[in-house]
Amino acid sequence: MRDDETVLSEDHRGPAVPAAVPATDAADAPHGAVPAASAPPPPGAGAAPGTPLTPLTRRLVAVALVIAAVNLRPAITSLGALMAEVRTGLHMNGTVAGLLTSVPAVCFAVFGTAAPRLARRFGPGAVVCAGMAAIAGGLLLRPFAQGTAVFLAASALGLAGIAVSNVLLPVVVKRYFPDRVGAMTGLYSMALSLGTAVAAASTVPLTRAMGGGWRLGLGVWAALAVVAVVPWLAVARTGRGAAAGAPAAGSAPRVRITRSRTAWALAVFFGLQATGAYITMGWLPQIFRDAGVSAATAGVLLAVTMVLGVPLSFVLPALAARVSHQGWLVAALGAFGLAGYAGLWLAPAAAPVAWALLMGVSNCAFPLALTMIGMRSRTGAGVAQLSAFAQSTGYLLSIPGPILVGALYQSTGGWHLPIALMAALMLPQMAAGILAGRKRHVEDEI
Repeated sequence: MRDDETVLSEDHRGPAVPAAVPATDAADAPHGAVPAASAPPPPGAGAAPGTPLTPLTRRLVAVALVIAAVNLRPAITSLGALMAEVRTGLHMNGTVAGLLTSVPAVCFAVFGTAAPRLARRFGPGAVVCAGMAAIAGGLLLRPFAQGTAVFLAASALGLAGIAVSNVLLPVVVKRYFPDRVGAMTGLYSMALSLGTAVAAASTVPLTRAMGGGWRLGLGVWAALAVVAVVPWLAVARTGRGAAAGAPAAGSAPRVRITRSRTAWALAVFFGLQATGAYITMGWLPQIFRDAGVSAATAGVLLAVTMVLGVPLSFVLPALAARVSHQGWLVAALGAFGLAGYAGLWLAPAAAPVAWALLMGVSNCAFPLALTMIGMRSRTGAGVAQLSAFAQSTGYLLSIPGPILVGALYQSTGGWHLPIALMAALMLPQMAAGILAGRKRHVEDEI
């Protein structure tokens, strides 16, 4: 079997299972996943070394990873910083604006599922390259939209590129850096968080400095995506056989993942934390601006919320892997979120930095969810199925939340009722996360 299929193989018989997973520290696993115990390889399995990589190729891929990761969130957070201007310019009501904040979740659920098949056919490097081109195209087209429909379509194009790239960057890490998965995953995760924060903080000041309106402020981020296409063109040319060797894989029968209560609890937890994250990215600057905070400061506050995920994304997975029940971590993050919502509801302008910090800690439920996905299955095939189910179902569940928040904001003209809804959703998120955090394996429940 080709080494690219080791990572990506998933057909009607089920996803591939690694022949043997080396024992390693949980903190070195991608996204904090806990590796399975070492086991003898099944009959017929063995190493399938690929073409050795040169140091120059590794440096090229590392640079491409960082630049790609930086491009995975500016399309979202730059829009959040300029949402008021976009609504005015396109005559967009609050309900439609809420729909716009749900588009990322729709695209991640729909286009992300296509990424493995595209990568099997064209290679992950080529697909990520196409993803960067789609991001650039969407961001270039968005400023020229004269109506809401065209603006939504251009946004969907860019978000489709983000979706496939988001799924495949871990695959690229595993193929090109099999001996440094933890370090390279941490590198691109940090770049992703920094790109998120920089776009949120600098979009408004950059727009004013250039003397343009919201169209220029959104369109300028296309230049960064265009730059990202260049190294990925070179990565794509390295060929599917250029990656370092990876263990061969066999196939394993699918399990009926929908029969597992833990799988459903994880899906609900993932969906509700995604709901909170996209509401925060889409509406938090507007909450602060309506409370009298300047547009530039509101963008910086969103950046504070986003950048807090950089250190916590390293700490939480390692901590979660060392405890038998992750429920207390879920409850602690939920408590931070409830405190943040209370501050936004009572006095958003009184201590905006404190509320932004509290929301930033709460939003770190995302790496915790990924860690629990890795811990709730016994096999590599089970992790793949559980991850696909929890994330696709979760993103679908997250779609209505931002739309409803926008509709409530439009109908009431204020933020008390929308913030009360956000706080109320935190309660089932905590309940589902506590259930998912129990020491269980989905195979044992089926």
